[in-house]
Amino acid sequence: MSAIEIRNVKKRYKDLQALKGVSFTVEQGEFFGLLGPNGAGKTTLISILAGLARADEGSIAVHGHNVVDDFRLARRALGVVPQELVFDPFFTVRETLRLQSGYFGLRNNDDWIDEVMANLDLTEKADANMRALSGGMKRRVLVAQALVHRPPVIVLDEPTAGVDVELRQTLWKFISRLNREGHTIVLTTHYLEEAESLCDRIAMLRRGEVVALERTSTLLQRFAGTQLFIRFAQGVLPAELRSLEVDPGAVNGRQHLLRLSSYDDVERILAQCRAAGCTFEEIEVRKADLEDVFLQVMNGPEMVEGLA
Repeated sequence: MSAIEIRNVKKRYKDLQALKGVSFTVEQGEFFGLLGPNGAGKTTLISILAGLARADEGSIAVHGHNVVDDFRLARRALGVVPQELVFDPFFTVRETLRLQSGYFGLRNNDDWIDEVMANLDLTEKADANMRALSGGMKRRVLVAQALVHRPPVIVLDEPTAGVDVELRQTLWKFISRLNREGHTIVLTTHYLEEAESLCDRIAMLRRGEVVALERTSTLLQRFAGTQLFIRFAQGVLPAELRSLEVDPGAVNGRQHLLRLSSYDDVERILAQCRAAGCTFEEIEVRKADLEDVFLQVMNGPEMVEGLA
């Protein structure tokens, strides 16, 4: 049985087709990344998964429980950390977590609440009112709320957006521990270095469709390869080399990132640039990372799967 099973999910908001038949599974114990640009449909998909929205077509199940027909057991198996800072200003941190426990019928849950707070560095703020906390501390409480009923599946929707380095390190240390203990983690993030280091497998959404679905290591091997970064002191990139650009839309005229099929391409590219009257300010050969893969996939025409 998969941790999450998504089958042909479609969702339309008036003239916008937010999801166009999304299908994939997340296996138990995976650390799974759900990536895509703003407007790709990630939050819509998570909203349907969490029961905050209804799919027009298709279905989602959490640990075999349909999120519509068997919603109570599906909700119990799921913990979601939302993007937005949502909190009740009339409760302390501990009261907030006790109340969240009560939603799931959990009594005498203080030992686990204390452990969650300790792992998220919230112990000193346990009796502080929620409205007195900084934005970073409020986000820690949101994470604690998602974990308070010990869900086997944890969804993190941009959990480190706008937070400090300390919180990121604290959060990932704790979440990685939970993953090692068997919890399934689904992460959406714009910090692609986080996804590259943490996620076993990644799905990429573009305009409501899955355009890549594969193990992180395979995506890096298949798409990344080697790249040549050049910054011109003068001159422009020859037209015959423009097809090699990784992200043409990001070019500022003087610097370019070009795909290499092998190191032998470097000499040929530099010779072509010199023949076109270019002089160089900086030259660097790089190994591509997940950000480079992301740009290639988002600019590509078809779904990448060997991949899906």
